[in-house]
Amino acid sequence: MADFLYIHIPFCIRKCLYCDFLSLPFDEQTARRYVAGLCRELELKSSIAGKLRTIFIGGGTPTLLPGDCFEQLFRCLRKNFLFSPEIEISVEANPGTVNAEKLEALLPLGINRMSIGIQSFHDDELKTLGRIHTAYEALEAVNLIKSAGFKNCSIDLMYGVPGQTIGAWNETLTKALGLSPCHISAYELTPEEGTPLWRLIKENTLRMPEEGLVLDMYDYAIDFLQSRGFEHYEISNYALPGFRCLHNLNYWDRGEYLGVGAGAHSFIKGVRSRNTSDISAYIEDLKNDVIPEFEAIRITPDEALKEFIFLGLRKTGGIGLAQAKEMRTDFPEACKELISSGHLELSGNSLRLTRKGLPVSNMVIVRLFEKLGL
Repeated sequence: MADFLYIHIPFCIRKCLYCDFLSLPFDEQTARRYVAGLCRELELKSSIAGKLRTIFIGGGTPTLLPGDCFEQLFRCLRKNFLFSPEIEISVEANPGTVNAEKLEALLPLGINRMSIGIQSFHDDELKTLGRIHTAYEALEAVNLIKSAGFKNCSIDLMYGVPGQTIGAWNETLTKALGLSPCHISAYELTPEEGTPLWRLIKENTLRMPEEGLVLDMYDYAIDFLQSRGFEHYEISNYALPGFRCLHNLNYWDRGEYLGVGAGAHSFIKGVRSRNTSDISAYIEDLKNDVIPEFEAIRITPDEALKEFIFLGLRKTGGIGLAQAKEMRTDFPEACKELISSGHLELSGNSLRLTRKGLPVSNMVIVRLFEKLGL
């Protein structure tokens, strides 16, 4: 039974230049039909859920939904699912899509964690990324979230932006901490093929920072945030004690989860499945009480081992060596070269990336796969 639930809201005011997630321009009529579909999918899937420990409403920009749509969604959730007393309920937000009235409507629903996509506190960097908000609006949005009564606020930031300097990155981190968040996600900008940002780089309209500078920014963030009491618990994530994102930790631990919404993924009893990404087909299927599943794949033992490695090594605590040896008896031998090179280390009964290995984790993981013949 899945105790972790993800709900995808695919609407945005405008797609950011770097984004390759499923999203489309917000239209209220379509959004209301979509929420009705979500509620039907939740009803149809409720029997495979246990007592929910987390709900994560992501997107897209969930806070574009009218307040009564959130109320409709949570009436359905409470009618069809059991909630753990300590449930973590997260909602993603963007500056410009939150106001005092909407936030005051969300808090009584049980939402207790807001994750806001700020990315930068520099207007020139925000323009480069295609964000619709300004640095001032970002500051105002976080202050509104705190004033509304949300105690757990996470801020998303981005480094490696064209034109960004270490000094500018320091200013963004400093301003973020000035807002007293409980959690910070700091992601390296990665141009995904087919996105407008990727095309601008290919055309030499924009130039990505040198690799050495990007590594310096990553190192700087680790030292800066750890010196201010944040635990670096995953490659891109930092939390004050007690405020790690439980929902994401379940992903990295290969825990089961249920996904609803267009393009949403689920992992149940060794099967990974995903819904159709076609919004119209999604809505129409659920009108007819059909779960809009696009594909379902049973994970093989080798695939499970690969997932265990590349998801688990994202955590700074690493992966359990005993569990790895159960999956492959030759696992310790396969790690020797990467331990000798200083990219992996043993800590108690765990294998984890070193400070040297963290920024080149993809290379380390690929090398480990090669050693294991995966």
